[in-house]
Amino acid sequence: MKLVRGAWKILVGIKDALVLIAMLLFFGLLFGALSAKPSPASIHDGALLLRLDGQIVEQPEEADPFAALGGGASVHQFRLRDLVRSLEKAKGDSRVKAVVLDLDSFGGGYPAAVDEVANAIRAVRDSGKPVLAYATSYTDSGYRLAANASEVWMSPMGGTLFMGPGGSQLYYKGLIDKLGVNAHVYRVGKYKSYVEPYTRTEASPEAKEEVVKLYSVIFSQWQEAIHRARPKARFADFLSKPDQVIAAARGDIAKANLDAGLVDKLGTRLDFGKRVAEIAGSDSNKPAGTFSSIKYETYVDANPLPTDGDAIGVLTIAGDIVDGKSKGGNVGADTVDKALLQGLAKKKLKALVVRIDSPGGSALASEDMRRAIMEAKAQKLPVVISMGSLAASGGYWVSTAGDVIFAQPTTITGSIGIFGIIPTFENTLKKIGITTDGVKTTPLSGQPDVVGGTNAQTDAIFQAGIENGYREFVTRVSQARKLSPARVDEIGQGRVWDGGTAHQIGLIDRFGGLKDAIDEAARRAGLKPENVHAEYLEKKPGWFAKLVERLGRSDDDDDSVDQGSDAFTRIALERRAMFARALGDVKRIGTGAAIQARCLECDALGGGMASRSDVKLMDFILARAAQ
Repeated sequence: MKLVRGAWKILVGIKDALVLIAMLLFFGLLFGALSAKPSPASIHDGALLLRLDGQIVEQPEEADPFAALGGGASVHQFRLRDLVRSLEKAKGDSRVKAVVLDLDSFGGGYPAAVDEVANAIRAVRDSGKPVLAYATSYTDSGYRLAANASEVWMSPMGGTLFMGPGGSQLYYKGLIDKLGVNAHVYRVGKYKSYVEPYTRTEASPEAKEEVVKLYSVIFSQWQEAIHRARPKARFADFLSKPDQVIAAARGDIAKANLDAGLVDKLGTRLDFGKRVAEIAGSDSNKPAGTFSSIKYETYVDANPLPTDGDAIGVLTIAGDIVDGKSKGGNVGADTVDKALLQGLAKKKLKALVVRIDSPGGSALASEDMRRAIMEAKAQKLPVVISMGSLAASGGYWVSTAGDVIFAQPTTITGSIGIFGIIPTFENTLKKIGITTDGVKTTPLSGQPDVVGGTNAQTDAIFQAGIENGYREFVTRVSQARKLSPARVDEIGQGRVWDGGTAHQIGLIDRFGGLKDAIDEAARRAGLKPENVHAEYLEKKPGWFAKLVERLGRSDDDDDSVDQGSDAFTRIALERRAMFARALGDVKRIGTGAAIQARCLECDALGGGMASRSDVKLMDFILARAAQ
């Protein structure tokens, strides 16, 4: 019997070992296949298919592996620099017969990011290479891209209506009062409106004044860009009197768009696919409407960033600025500082470019990042700031570490102001019969008391701290921009500026993108721009995260465009994103840093953008509500 048991144990051990070896081989081969980067030789003739079924961002969030593997909702994000690089490569690549823009599910982006991609699309078109765009209905930002195509297609059952910036902002004061929550607000800045949703039931006159000015400039720039791209298109009536235009077309929005020259052709996806196949070729074994294509991810992988020449470090600060480590689309001071200090120690950098795309956040984290950047200056490296779509509030605080600041005309910046919010729940508890009491040895014992409320001494100390933080902010800007503190205070007070106005008042130095900033950093280091490469100082995703991301982005070989939605469905989806942002607002007041430098106006210009975590939370709540 013992002999049988021993033999059985040996057989079970052999079986377990074989299973383990098989699993290791399987996952090893799977990882190797997914992580293997295609070479340029692997790209065959066809149309470069940009299926932009998500948002354009500076720094994509790392995918949640459990949500992806469990089939959870995911917001696709496209890295701005990868999109621009792929278009620049396609312009001179003879294998790329055309560029196809599938904008049916385009999630938008901030104006400066969308402008940069639009300009890259226009450069492809100007090179003589066909660019074809398709959507059932175009968003404002989607049309900003499509207008630069040589052929703009739309479904005859679709139709495009332009929204323009603006809309409703949620205010929580009434709800807070009903719940008995006491939001203690400490702020400096007449126009620092970020706290208003928690303290008012509507926007203050000062906040509305600033928003109107900002949105007017941004919208004017959008209209000018559309006019340059399609000078014959008559879109003014769609902005001023859309009801009359659509009524004149008897409700046929698509025909009204065609008659006004907004689109070139109405057709189904089948028609569009056949047209692309005429240019890029097709496989006779595939269904009609498919065409020879080059997948975007494959093309990006086959055209990696150059590594020749001296290294110019590029440090990216993208997302809400938070204390600690980066997580869930936020950028943490600890993560940024570690990446920078390791880069300075190991990468043999000749200069540093700080790429900022942030509405701000924790004042403490912003100062920590600024001090880490000053270490590069201590090592005698030139420091150039490159503002992306937005570098406001805490984002501008970090910018004060640079020698020179680049931005785009549509960059959102400024918002020099600071605030703090501490919610207390003494009135909420009273509603259910709970009170508090205790012994206090000093005025600050137990303060800030979230269950018993703050006292006058605590409020005075916090307000004094906020005022001191604002003086620090003003001093940083004054020294960096060579402006008097009085002048900084005048243009500060929480005001938000577009890039063009910011240049006029001295908050930025030059217009230009990331490439311009890298070239300037090279020149300041005594190097020729053509003899350097960008060394990105950022956390590389782990192998499992790469695996999950590739699995999540994998699709079949169908080269047709995605099923889209009409104008009304698309507008409803955009409103859905507003509720996701509202959940983010609630989360920030409860879990964010006590002292913050953040911009409220920035959120509304992101084309309905919400973080993956906020969307996931909203989907969870909606799913529960439906049960």
